[in-house]
Amino acid sequence: MTQEGFTYAFNPSACATCGGKCCTGESGNIFVSVTEIAAIAKLLEMDEGEFRRTFLRKEGFRFSLKEKIVKGSFDCVFFDRSQNGCSIYTARPLQCRTFPFWDYFRHRIDELKAECPGIIHD
Repeated sequence: MTQEGFTYAFNPSACATCGGKCCTGESGNIFVSVTEIAAIAKLLEMDEGEFRRTFLRKEGFRFSLKEKIVKGSFDCVFFDRSQNGCSIYTARPLQCRTFPFWDYFRHRIDELKAECPGIIHD
């Protein structure tokens, strides 16, 4: 898989054996839009207010998914280690859907390769 403007490619089959490195590790933000909040709440069959109270934290003027600490790692609240995957995959936020093609990694390919075994770069 390639993305215009990026000098690397991504092999999504690497996700099967990765262990969720893009969903675990250092603490960070997984920002969600109002539309994404509604979609995830619907998938979980939850009221949006209950979803916000249970799974979101406020970061400035935006909302981020909460994290859970597992063995010293900050995991996305929706990362399921037993299944090695996302429990809301069909409604996952744009930030998750566009990984690893983030502007941040455009010129930090070595950092990205250390995190993601699916990166293909000469």
